[in-house]
Amino acid sequence: MIDGILIIDKPAGITSHDVVARCRRILKTKKIGHTGTLDPFATGVVVILVGKATRLAQFLDKDAKEYEAIVRLGFETDTGDKTGELRITNYELRDVSSDEIEAVLPEFRGEIMQTPPMYSAKKVEGKKLYELARKGIEIERKAVKINIYALELIDEKATDQKSKTEDRTIRVVCSAGTYIRVLAEDIGRKLKIGAHLAELRRIRAGKFTLETALTLEELEQKVADDELENHIVPMSEAISHLTEIKLTPEEIAKIKHGVKLCKDLNQTKPGDFLRLTDGTNLLAIGFYDESEKTVQPKHVLV
Repeated sequence: MIDGILIIDKPAGITSHDVVARCRRILKTKKIGHTGTLDPFATGVVVILVGKATRLAQFLDKDAKEYEAIVRLGFETDTGDKTGELRITNYELRDVSSDEIEAVLPEFRGEIMQTPPMYSAKKVEGKKLYELARKGIEIERKAVKINIYALELIDEKATDQKSKTEDRTIRVVCSAGTYIRVLAEDIGRKLKIGAHLAELRRIRAGKFTLETALTLEELEQKVADDELENHIVPMSEAISHLTEIKLTPEEIAKIKHGVKLCKDLNQTKPGDFLRLTDGTNLLAIGFYDESEKTVQPKHVLV
């Protein structure tokens, strides 16, 4: 049984749920999850949790994401991306210079408020927004705070003479929960021209990058050749941002039964989550209780 993290390079045309289903079949295990979806038309990094690593999702799903996105200037769509239908607007069709784009990008950097799109899996009063959108229903959504850590124009324009559109590629580093197609639309509106997302590729999720990712076909081949081990990220490494506490054999025996450990951790903030290891392997995740000077195991993995 595998317990660890795999990085998959999702192809266009399938859902993140499809990726999980394929991984279940290839790895012959049902215990698989992921830390963040990608739209079917999008490609790139999907972090797959296998076995006991499925219990680490809450410590990984808030990680920053990095994307390369092609913004198509010329018209909006009802979904905000290339899968939608043309939305009629009053914007004039015109050429947009790099200088114009560079001038508006600072307005989208840092902490900003963003309204989730109707075509999203976000739930309002128990209903997924995209289910309402498909029925032609649009409801009010509350804007949420997101953080755009980096936003830059990274290429020269590519013009389609037939459709009179311009494609511009941007790089975005952002907090979890950011909708890049809303960002593309908003940039277009600031430029007073329609815009939508033509392509989206996630190149990083937290510490996991495309460089270490496998395609589904490569995953299948690695399993067939018994060469998968080198591509599995150990659980302790995956959450290395949590402070590590190395346990003695006596302490290991205690945490297996959920027993608190008496420890005075001066460098640790109360309530901080901790990695409890044997020096190599992740045994549990706990938190520090300053009043009692104890470490309480919360997720025991052994």
